[in-house]
Amino acid sequence: MSQLLSVVVPVFNESAVLEEFHRQMSEVMRATGCDYEMLYIDDGSSDDSAARLSAIRQGDQRVAVIELSRNFGKEVALSAGLDHARGAAVIIIDADLQDPPELVHSFLREWRSGYDVVYGRRSDRRGDSRMKKFTAKWFYRILNRLSNVEIPADAGDFRLLSRRAVDALTALPERHRYMKGLYAWVGFEQKAVDYVRQPRQAGHTKWSYWRLWNFALEGITSFSEVPLKIATYLGLLTSVVALTYGTFLLVRTVLWGNPVPGYPSLIIAVLFLGGVQLVCLGIIGEYLARTYQETKARTLYLVKGYHPTGGGVAAHDGE
Repeated sequence: MSQLLSVVVPVFNESAVLEEFHRQMSEVMRATGCDYEMLYIDDGSSDDSAARLSAIRQGDQRVAVIELSRNFGKEVALSAGLDHARGAAVIIIDADLQDPPELVHSFLREWRSGYDVVYGRRSDRRGDSRMKKFTAKWFYRILNRLSNVEIPADAGDFRLLSRRAVDALTALPERHRYMKGLYAWVGFEQKAVDYVRQPRQAGHTKWSYWRLWNFALEGITSFSEVPLKIATYLGLLTSVVALTYGTFLLVRTVLWGNPVPGYPSLIIAVLFLGGVQLVCLGIIGEYLARTYQETKARTLYLVKGYHPTGGGVAAHDGE
């Protein structure tokens, strides 16, 4: 009997493309000749994605559907899928068909040759705007300079994970989960497979620039303490500059007097020092907020309904 493969698919308002994605992905998985299951995680969709997933499951006994109680975000939805995946290898892929399902054959070949993590690396991002390509390029450059873990550039969630890599990920306790960083952090043998990322076949991206900015902050604060060090050094530098300038003003006033009040320089100094302090407090606040969230130790997600493969319904909370 062949090894079981699991396919984890996070879904949030993707009703327009679900049937076509399932058709293409099922063809690829059947061609592998392996037993497989497909786990769709409905991350609190507000469209009719849940109904479409239910219909897909009724027509395919290899499909399981996990309905989260609300929208927890893609990182948590992926974690829910990994918690429920039973396969010897787990394939993660989005439902928007920007990532080619046929690349799974290359993933499996590299996995069988000994790699625990095989990830798709985007050699061409045809579906992204110039601004998104530019910001993504520089984000990974900056993140890898700040982090002590090398996070591959141009790699998303499209990948294959071995069972021991999945077990390592599900054992991590943190609630703020930057999955691209965690994939790299767990280590093991990793291999990139290049591919061309296609435009979305239907629907709209859920990633606005504001969400991408917050996602970038999540990545940096999850895998680097450098911003805290920068705040410390910036405070020291500002103190040295302020002390030097204050000494200069004192000496000048004692020796030559100060017939002209220094209102402009005073305002500039106050605004500059205030700005530096607020920036440093903001950086500290980002880390403090994450510490606060972790100490509450709330469950990562809640499951409204779990519909396993082969029929049947079960419901339980997430870990």
